[in-house]
Amino acid sequence: MDTIAGLFSFITTPVSWIIVQFHSLYGAVFGPDSGWAWGLSIVSLVILIRICLIPLFVKQIKATRGMQALQPKMKAIQERYKNDKQRQSEEMMKLYKETGTNPLSSCLPILAQSPFFFALYHVLANIADGKTIGVLNQQLVDSAREAKIFGAPIAAKFMDSSEKVAALGASLTDVRIVTAVMIVLMSLSQFYTQRQLMQKNVDLSVKTPFMQQQKMLMYIFPVIFAVMGINFPVGVLVYWLTTNVWTMGQQMYVINQNPTPGSKAQDQYLTRLLKHATSHGEVKGRGKKKTVAAIVAKGPDRNDIERKFITALSKQGLAAQADGSVIKSSEATADADAASGGAAKRQQPKRQTKSKRQTPSKPSPKK
Repeated sequence: MDTIAGLFSFITTPVSWIIVQFHSLYGAVFGPDSGWAWGLSIVSLVILIRICLIPLFVKQIKATRGMQALQPKMKAIQERYKNDKQRQSEEMMKLYKETGTNPLSSCLPILAQSPFFFALYHVLANIADGKTIGVLNQQLVDSAREAKIFGAPIAAKFMDSSEKVAALGASLTDVRIVTAVMIVLMSLSQFYTQRQLMQKNVDLSVKTPFMQQQKMLMYIFPVIFAVMGINFPVGVLVYWLTTNVWTMGQQMYVINQNPTPGSKAQDQYLTRLLKHATSHGEVKGRGKKKTVAAIVAKGPDRNDIERKFITALSKQGLAAQADGSVIKSSEATADADAASGGAAKRQQPKRQTKSKRQTPSKPSPKK
């Protein structure tokens, strides 16, 4: 881990500078040597990084949905060229290029965050050894070494020896209890985030190997975090727990506001939207109108959930419009009539042929 962290030492100066700036702010409130001042500085570093990564998160969502949509085509290519791996790879790349999908886009937030993660690990490892690093001078290093979160120094690890923990002014029991609790919370938050994605935000109408892979990752990732966590300093555990909670909340927001088409989350969202539309007689909010407009634009390509939504609106006497608004069905009918030139116009009698007009009509017989 120290070797990997050393590879990202070039970014330790900006990371340490950001931490020092936040520490000066929180230190004025909690005291410069307080564990809360240093702990909140790390939390604030995470929040700052994650805010900067929001555009990448949006790309990740689009890439993940794009990959889900491509799964049936990818499976067909694999079956068609199962004996020709090179042709299979070429067809896959061609499919990605045609659809503008990049499989690596789903990993962008993690890849972009990795340098900051390992740089923080490098900073905390030096603090534990009492060495200056980046913009952290000896006074700040000594202050950080003495800072404790629930009795555990921010530079201590679960696997540290009792002598090393004692040198940081703490007990091994406190360190192991705090780190164990944080590792469990870190793993649980990771598991819940993946479980939430699988149960609510996956297109249930498409059964593909991608879903099985995601299900496996739901159980594998928490185990990986738990194993790696015993070698993380308390400060890094604070960092990773915070980023997991942020991811969980961010994903929860996306699932509630912009669910994957065909998923359980979309069904729940459109149920709420239907209730909103029927109670107000209109759709309020740009995001809601955008959703309705997208469903209208799909036409016959709507999935079962979207068709159910349009039908339910109709039963309530409402009709969805192309601009995302909803109007009463009677108004929609009137608008359609006006657009077609007026269906209620008086019907003109059929014009007789010239021969029929010239033939005299027979007089009716007298009674």
